Amino acid sequence: MSKIGLVIKREFDSRVKKKSFLLATILVPLLFPAIIGGMIYFAIQESKNAEQEKVYVIDEAGEFNFENDNKYAFEELNLGLEEAKVAFTESEAYALLYLPAIDLANPAGIVMYAKKNPSLQASSYFENQIESQIRDRKLKSSGISEEELDKLKTNISLSTINVSDTGEEKASSAGVAYGIAYAFSFLVYMFVLIYGTQIMQGVIEEKSSKIVEIIVSSVKPFQLMIGKVIGVASVGLLQFAIWVVLIFALSAGVFAIFDFNPADMQTAQESMSGMNGNSSAQAAIMENSKVGEILNVVYDIPYAYYISVFAFFFISGYLLYGALFAAVGSAVDNITDAQQFTMPITMPMIIGFLGTFMFVMPEPDGNVSFWLSIIPFTAPVAMMARVAFGVPAWELALSMGLMVVGFLFTIWMAGRIYRIGILMHGTKVNYKTLLKWVKTNS
Repeated sequence: MSKIGLVIKREFDSRVKKKSFLLATILVPLLFPAIIGGMIYFAIQESKNAEQEKVYVIDEAGEFNFENDNKYAFEELNLGLEEAKVAFTESEAYALLYLPAIDLANPAGIVMYAKKNPSLQASSYFENQIESQIRDRKLKSSGISEEELDKLKTNISLSTINVSDTGEEKASSAGVAYGIAYAFSFLVYMFVLIYGTQIMQGVIEEKSSKIVEIIVSSVKPFQLMIGKVIGVASVGLLQFAIWVVLIFALSAGVFAIFDFNPADMQTAQESMSGMNGNSSAQAAIMENSKVGEILNVVYDIPYAYYISVFAFFFISGYLLYGALFAAVGSAVDNITDAQQFTMPITMPMIIGFLGTFMFVMPEPDGNVSFWLSIIPFTAPVAMMARVAFGVPAWELALSMGLMVVGFLFTIWMAGRIYRIGILMHGTKVNYKTLLKWVKTNS
């Protein structure tokens, strides 16, 4: 076995045999569904047990009509604004809505008084309620009757079908794509930073304990660095592979327990066209068909394609950043000294992660999304998000090609720093020193 292979085996065995690795590998696929299920359960319980919030309303023109629901109970006050404010402050009401006589063409002056900052959801709720009634009043003023107005109100459920260049049609879901984009981009971000930091900590520990001086007597520094980077990467890939197997097994078990068959959901959806009178049955089938549509999309996801793309960007992204973390670990004597170098390394990854939410998910084919998915330092996160929404083959190939160039460059640069820094002790290193080591040939 080659010297690099021995180093890889040592790094792999030392981490895989730890109890912490086994616990994390087995518990995470179980923990995340449990957390999500628990959050959904408590959210449902909270919505069931939530008490109605009282909302006072001053409608000077008497044109608005608010209906009570599970969350809010509206009470109209026949008081002036100042008197209503006093009554509101002395009560336990949630809010006071002031609706002056308004010009429909320019509805200004509407105010909501609250004792504390309302949530964004609450503000949007009241805005939508008021906007809907103003819109109805505008329609009525144009001569539309109440009956015709009710007929104009329509709810639809939009189905999305992706059409390939060959004309093949496949059901899709923006919500499912968003979830996949978030999951894969987060996994790449998490894996690269966690395992990259592990490399840096391992190098610092070996350097401070002087073990590395014994190792480099038989292994070249560059071989040691490559072995450590690949060894830790193999641990990450093994962990991810186990997660995939466990998640698929759990999913298959859930489908078996609930006897899920996508064809049954499709039949229920098609039966909607033959129902006209039974509204309750229609609503039930509509709900089931919507769930079935989402499950059909999940069922038809090209998992092999996504996993292979994830594996590539994890490996290439990890090699790119892992080599830099190894270089930093070799250049310093302790974790405290490493902090000044880790921020510039992690910043591009953070930019890519934040850019995924600000640009990629809202507009996957935008210019900013394109460049985030092409630049090697941000591509591992951004491209994984874009892949979930569909990306042209040439863009994916370009991104992959640049990733290979990127990690080869960082490995070369990190190797030149590592070969000198790993044997240096007690020297305060700055960026100028690192640049000098990169330029040193001997």
